[in-house]
Amino acid sequence: MTPRPEDMVATYEPNIGLEVHAELSTRTKVFCGCSTAAGAPPNSQVCPVCLGFPGVLPVLNRNVVEYALRAALAMHCAISRPSIFERKGYYYPDLPKNFQISQKRAPLGKHGCIEIPANGAAKRVRIADVHIEEDAAKLLHPEDDPQHSLVDFNRSGIPLLEIVSEPDMSSVAQVEAYMNAVRSMLRYLDISDARMEQGQLRFEASVSVRPEGASELGTRVEIKNLNSFRAVTGAVDYEIRRQTRALEQGERIVQETRLWDDARGATEPMRTKETAMDYRYFPEPDLTPLEIDDGWIARVRAELPELAEVRKKRLVSEYGFSEYDAAVLTSDKSAADAVEAAIKQENVEPEFAKNMVTGPGFRWRKMREDGSGEATQHVQGGASQFLWTPDREAAVIAGLFRLVASEQITGTAARDYYPRILDSHKEVEDFVREQGLQISDRDELQRLAKDVIAENPDAVENFRKGKEAALKFLVGQVMRKSKGRANPQMATELLRARLAAQ
Repeated sequence: MTPRPEDMVATYEPNIGLEVHAELSTRTKVFCGCSTAAGAPPNSQVCPVCLGFPGVLPVLNRNVVEYALRAALAMHCAISRPSIFERKGYYYPDLPKNFQISQKRAPLGKHGCIEIPANGAAKRVRIADVHIEEDAAKLLHPEDDPQHSLVDFNRSGIPLLEIVSEPDMSSVAQVEAYMNAVRSMLRYLDISDARMEQGQLRFEASVSVRPEGASELGTRVEIKNLNSFRAVTGAVDYEIRRQTRALEQGERIVQETRLWDDARGATEPMRTKETAMDYRYFPEPDLTPLEIDDGWIARVRAELPELAEVRKKRLVSEYGFSEYDAAVLTSDKSAADAVEAAIKQENVEPEFAKNMVTGPGFRWRKMREDGSGEATQHVQGGASQFLWTPDREAAVIAGLFRLVASEQITGTAARDYYPRILDSHKEVEDFVREQGLQISDRDELQRLAKDVIAENPDAVENFRKGKEAALKFLVGQVMRKSKGRANPQMATELLRARLAAQ
């Protein structure tokens, strides 16, 4: 029996696009010489240009263009010739000029793409445009004075790279993969630290829902000011469910801007959506069109570094790593750098270097994570402070590798020492000497074996019943008592002999 149209239940599919706002890691702002260094006192890194005083003129920072060009070429964009700066007009307390210098009709790059993993295959997400703009100031809302807000203009004029995707993503998982891919690209290109807790990476999501198979996109809703991966995925998931439920109930979706309420786990209306006309775009009269010649494009293209996906394939072919291990390593550029430096500069076996970094090394990064997904670069050690680098980590890996190879310490001890050495300012040999080298003294190992046998009668009985795993457990207890310093081969032999003699 053919179902009647009124009895059929529509299935809906989402279409999701993201705008990524990445703070470029130049030393000075985009249109003036003020510092971009984080942590300065409020309103201490400002001048008449970034404060929007009348009569001042912006001067474009060449490094900002260089960094933006790297990103545009890495995403296979066509470069606009020329690229035009425009004034985007709107009023808000954190915008001193009442307009933002941005790009709309002739952005630096357009019609690019980036690939993400999706359902075991590569999915291409189209990039609508890549453009340069200046950041606004930062509004502060003191808890002890809810009637007033403060403005810190240090951030005003910070260079931003905005990456606008087409609505090519259809699930929360794809959105998360896209965010990871963009953040990885920014870091591999060395153009942004992309630390979300410092506001260096922010997102705006556009979500629409349409009947499955429909050719026309649904009504788009934009979600503003998302500053963490969790906020983005939570907001997108909620908005898909909200719009789907509304359409199923015959309601109309309103084109609007919404905000994410993390505490409630819901989006809420902010304002009806502006259009480009509302921003009154017009060419910035104080900046000439940006001409990027063929030579500049060719040089930047030739200097593009190896990005994560290419590096992953090379690690598999060059060192024999599994696809999974290579993916884990390349997810953190500093980790992959440390492994390759250990292998190439220090002659460490690839498997040892990989195991150190993906095991204790990643646990160390997680403990030292500052919210951005990467370990902090400055590590406190004793009374002094040193700059942590992949080369420093490679030297630690190499030092531990030599000690394990010469049987002065065990692999277990190396894994234990690894994060502690990274947190210290000491050389590997000095640190290990303080902890004590591997115990190979038979008398001391005999004493440890005797104690372990006396303390674990159930394991002893299981061993006598032929359960070989019980012996491994007893060896583990010897290693625990010796804090990983016992020679495991000797401990196994002595335990076996002692159990056989009883």
